[in-house]
Amino acid sequence: MSRVSTSPAPMSPAPMRTAGVDLAAENKGTALAIIEWTEQRARLEQLTLNVDDVQITDAAAAVAKIGIDCAFGWPDEFVAFVADHSDLARPHAPDGRMEWRRTLAYRETDRRVREKIGRWPLSVSTDRIGLTAMRCAGLLGRLTASGLLVDRSGRDGVVVEVYPGATLRLWEWEVRGYRSDPEVRRALVEQMSHEAPWLDLGDHAQLMVASTDAFDAVVAALAARVAAVGRYDPPAPEHQARAEREGWIVLPDCRLEDLRPAAA
Repeated sequence: MSRVSTSPAPMSPAPMRTAGVDLAAENKGTALAIIEWTEQRARLEQLTLNVDDVQITDAAAAVAKIGIDCAFGWPDEFVAFVADHSDLARPHAPDGRMEWRRTLAYRETDRRVREKIGRWPLSVSTDRIGLTAMRCAGLLGRLTASGLLVDRSGRDGVVVEVYPGATLRLWEWEVRGYRSDPEVRRALVEQMSHEAPWLDLGDHAQLMVASTDAFDAVVAALAARVAAVGRYDPPAPEHQARAEREGWIVLPDCRLEDLRPAAA
């Protein structure tokens, strides 16, 4: 008599999900992308515009990593300067020269970005992205209150700071004009499909062409995958404490094709 094995069949690993957020100061202009990663393929399963903090918090609870395109903090020197400047009883004579002003304008991670791509990112202290950073500070607080571990350095927890423009430049893609020209984004979407044939963009590809916010959210979700599989340089030990206050941008040390599931 033949016997039928009662041993359970091997189970496939559960899919990994990563999310990306192109954050704006308001819900309008904020986009959320979620990518599901299986053993052999990846699929863009959600791409949503005009997203609020509740939707982002819900998404963060259901993914391995969520990449947010926004500064997670302000430069230590800027924080100290504002605190000193507000104390009228304390004489304060700032240096005022460009070198000193740059210490107030840029974080340690911004200096790292400049080393890697040859240009400064926008300053959270002096550019309008500071308004978005204020929203981000509240969002990080909401994520913490929901029970998620938020480590601004990205070393632990679910949340990482990402920079889609720098990610694309490190992949050596031609990005001039991509934020303003849909035809440039169309070419980039085609390049994405060519370099990552295992990534199924589905019906969302047209939205990526039509909306800069949607496109950047997808790149942010790919950068979150970079963090999830450890293909980036974390803060050096001497910068770890600062990164926990200021934030740390995940910059890939690999190309897009290296993120394919079989290579992870």
